[in-house]
Amino acid sequence: MKAINKGWQALVAVLLTIAFTSCGNKEEIGSESMISGADSKTWVADIEENAAGEEQALTDAEQAQTMQFYADGRFALGGGGTLQTGTWSFDEAAKRLSLQFEDQEVTENFEVVKLDDDELDLRADDGTLMELELKE
Repeated sequence: MKAINKGWQALVAVLLTIAFTSCGNKEEIGSESMISGADSKTWVADIEENAAGEEQALTDAEQAQTMQFYADGRFALGGGGTLQTGTWSFDEAAKRLSLQFEDQEVTENFEVVKLDDDELDLRADDGTLMELELKE
């Protein structure tokens, strides 16, 4: 009888471990260095979703646009013959990416939903989601 109870206890412990690890947040939030790499990284838009979670077609301008993050805290947003620059910061604890545009009193803040070596998903304050992928 004691052997059966120990068997059930072991089974319950294994099931609880599986349940706790599988129910955790599957979205990864990496470190600041994943945004810029050692020197810089260039990102391009892959998918855009509206606040309701519906996928939106990317415009030609959005598809041509690139965002380059430099390890020294600068960024360059370009495409379609335009270039905007500024500084960026990442609050890992709050999962917030802030972009301060140069010569403007405009700061854009995004919730970082996912960050790994080749994907960066940003949610704007209006609920829209932009999935960026590393430009190869």
